[in-house]
Amino acid sequence: MLNNYIDTLKALADPNRLRLFWLLAHIDQRICVAEAMDVLGESHYNVSRNLKILLKANIVTASREGKWVFYTLNNDDSAFNQQILAAVRHIPAQEFSGEIQRCQLRLNMRRDGQCVVGPDSPEWQQALSNHL
Repeated sequence: MLNNYIDTLKALADPNRLRLFWLLAHIDQRICVAEAMDVLGESHYNVSRNLKILLKANIVTASREGKWVFYTLNNDDSAFNQQILAAVRHIPAQEFSGEIQRCQLRLNMRRDGQCVVGPDSPEWQQALSNHL
């Protein structure tokens, strides 16, 4: 049981995993690897690895829909997970303002709530250039 707490704290000790978890805590939506790659500007390998570590720590869940795997916060009602989530939500938004803007831009590219473009697509590059 102690290992569960250690896994969670270790998972959030990494800046990129903290960014991912913070983002999920603030957008209140699921996100796929391709979207997270564009939002964070990270490689497929890094985003997938970090999401798998958060999944192992039991603070996110994953569900497959077609070729996409979507990640969302784990709705675990345990006091520990709720306190971790509350602590992360209290990190000031200005620490992640770019991520929130890019995330909203990327999520607006969905059709019927589904991710329809892969990472670093021409559509994403166009959306970014229009936003600047």
